Amino acid sequence: MEQIQSLQHYILLLSELEATYHKANIKFGISDSYSIILYIIYVYGDNCPLHKIRYLSGLSKQTLNSAIKNMQQEGLADLHFIDGKSKTLRLTPKGTDLMKKTVANIALAENDILSSWTAEEIRTYLQLTERFLTTLKEKVERM
Repeated sequence: MEQIQSLQHYILLLSELEATYHKANIKFGISDSYSIILYIIYVYGDNCPLHKIRYLSGLSKQTLNSAIKNMQQEGLADLHFIDGKSKTLRLTPKGTDLMKKTVANIALAENDILSSWTAEEIRTYLQLTERFLTTLKEKVERM
């Protein structure tokens, strides 16, 4: 019974976390898809391979392609071929400015929070989250 309550609490926390990021995106005037794409580029740098964005974002191929098309139309990003087949997404100066005004502020808030934790708390949080994710991936593969 306690495990079920813990799982429900965990799912509630994940939902609230997602809702908080969504609220930030609304304040910034960007879609959740834009936010995810910009955040990945913020973390991994410009010229981020499209396959990496697709994998890390968790967005469907259709949603991702639609968001990128809109970003291109708004002058925020361009697609470039790496080797004739693979593509990278590069932000334009306008896109870089949007990233700095939006997801960079989210990352700053996240870093402020983590800086208030001890190194041991951060290590424990990351280890447990990674263990949960790894085990869940294994179980999903066996389904």
